[in-house]
Amino acid sequence: MKESELIALALQAREKAYTPYSHFKVGAALLTKSGNVYTGCNIENAAYTPSNCAERTAFFKAVSEGEREFAAIAIVGGAENAAELDYCAPCGVCRQVMMEFCDYDNFQVILAANEDEYRVYTLREILPVGFGPKNLQA
Repeated sequence: MKESELIALALQAREKAYTPYSHFKVGAALLTKSGNVYTGCNIENAAYTPSNCAERTAFFKAVSEGEREFAAIAIVGGAENAAELDYCAPCGVCRQVMMEFCDYDNFQVILAANEDEYRVYTLREILPVGFGPKNLQA
């Protein structure tokens, strides 16, 4: 799947975001190694802590359906009424979830302003010196 196609799905997911407090909408599209795509949006809560990011929503949907191998994620985000989006990087908690399930050196994190303007990073690049499952192996 082309980066632009994954970004388009993330943009569609962003439209479903529930953000009555921050008005900052984020969408994500997660590509599995088998070619399936799971989308997610951020979902806020008045108590803030129970809120969930778009990236984790996509991961949790995929994992709950039995997926465990991932190739890439596209992320788009910005103010609710923004005329143009800027690059929106995942938070630390989302990066840690990626570390749990993704190949540190090959998983692609696509940060996009739109379908034509995007940057591609590996998980290692956005989470240097990460801590994951391999750190707990004897």
